[in-house]
Amino acid sequence: MEQSPLQKARYAYQPKLPGILREKITSLEIVKGEKTASATDQQDIKSLFPHTYGLPRVSFAKGDSNATTKKINVGVVLSGGQAPGGHNVISGLYDAIKGANKDSKLIGFLGGPSGILNDETLEFTDEFIDGYRNTGGFDIIGSGRTKLESKEQFAICAKVCHKHDISALVIIGGDDSNTNAAVLAEYFLQTDAGISVVGCPKTIDGDLKNEFIEISFGFDTATKTYSELIGNLMRDANSSKKYWHFIKLMGRSASHIALECALRTQPNACLISEEIEANASSLEEVVDYLVNIIAKRADNGLDYGIILIPEGVVEFIPEVKALIAELNTLLAKETSAYGDLKTWNEQYAFVADRLGDATKAAFSSLPVDIQKQLLMDRDPHGNVQVSRIETEKMLIQMVDAKLAKLKKEGTYKGKFTGLNHFFGYEGRCAFPSNFDADYCYSLGYNAYLLLANDCSGYISSVTNLTAPANEWKAGGFPITMMMNMEKRHGEMKPVIKKALVELDGAPFRYFASHRDTWAEETSFLFPGAIQYFGPSEVCDLTTKTLVLEQE
Repeated sequence: MEQSPLQKARYAYQPKLPGILREKITSLEIVKGEKTASATDQQDIKSLFPHTYGLPRVSFAKGDSNATTKKINVGVVLSGGQAPGGHNVISGLYDAIKGANKDSKLIGFLGGPSGILNDETLEFTDEFIDGYRNTGGFDIIGSGRTKLESKEQFAICAKVCHKHDISALVIIGGDDSNTNAAVLAEYFLQTDAGISVVGCPKTIDGDLKNEFIEISFGFDTATKTYSELIGNLMRDANSSKKYWHFIKLMGRSASHIALECALRTQPNACLISEEIEANASSLEEVVDYLVNIIAKRADNGLDYGIILIPEGVVEFIPEVKALIAELNTLLAKETSAYGDLKTWNEQYAFVADRLGDATKAAFSSLPVDIQKQLLMDRDPHGNVQVSRIETEKMLIQMVDAKLAKLKKEGTYKGKFTGLNHFFGYEGRCAFPSNFDADYCYSLGYNAYLLLANDCSGYISSVTNLTAPANEWKAGGFPITMMMNMEKRHGEMKPVIKKALVELDGAPFRYFASHRDTWAEETSFLFPGAIQYFGPSEVCDLTTKTLVLEQE
């Protein structure tokens, strides 16, 4: 198969490991630290995870150990959406396994968790894995969103693993996937299945993090990819001087991607969902905020700019959030009657007549295209698919209407042309940055050491990430440490709590202290493409968010 020059060069890249993991793998021993507890709901979590709750944090040190030398078959599964670096997690895991005992095997389950249930496997070889090192995507074994939640599923997983003599399983995924990993680990211990389970923290959204997971893998590469595209649009806007670019960015539950891209590019405006929710800002107030920025720049002869919008921002605007909830309930109850309606006018009247006064007012204030999306784009459970709502188009139309009104009143004399963009899939499978290539390889390598030392229900943890890779710290901690109880589908369930943007955190405070200047002045930064070759201060840098958090 023909390969691009960059592909060939990246295959040859040797990822950097933390200093302790550079020691001979058969001479590393486990060091147990203090016992752990969940931040909240301790008794509930403990009762649900009696075998894996309260276990100690662990690290590794040079010493005498036979644990890593035993022959072992390890299964690995990619779960959820793609994130740059997944291939390197598997590469690091493979190299550690083979470095400890060449007779050990790594077996991939195809197509995500369903690959375990359907017994669809692939055994990795040197030749096969060498074709995926340091590359983006999840095509090495594929991914999927099947959830492992029932005891019947767990029993099938155990049966399939036993069939292949697999005694350890690595689940690479986000918060839901790692919650599943913890539940599966607990089941295997409860039933004496003899299978250890370790998770690896993946999500470009950046909402799987805490003191011991400083960053989820893929976030660095994705935000650098988006920032390059944003920078390109900034250069274009600065050249043509006539367009306002409204850019929606992935990140439904949290605004980490939007905030990081804002820190890297300095746009004229960036909405932060968590701030909008904290201030209970109405949709009209959000529109007015953007209109004021556009009008002030117009006063200075600047009829162009860049606005960043988190994917899920509409769910944080109180009246829209209430509207979505009411629509979900209404259309779930009236599925048949609503489905019989043929025209838009009939559908609109049907819904409007059944909404409360406040939600009806919110619904009627939206552009028609958005009204239709709220009613037509629904998931299999009948809920609004928020990610499909073209929020950027909605804001352009509402801003345009408000500016037209101001122009009629004589208080706005500029020219507004809004262009919409959505940057999402463009960043999920990019060639991983050097940081993500190194970090992911380390996570996989480290995951094997956890498994070899029978650390089940743990998540692979590599920290001190703003330092050179040689100074990174490797270890793990129980997944239960990250859990709390939340209501899901009407029942209280243990889940890993999503990490939202902290409004009192250093990254947001830095952004907030500069955004007024960025709003009126043209302060654009142009990050350019991800650099893989050259000085470390250019090629190995991590995110602005992480640097500010660690200062």
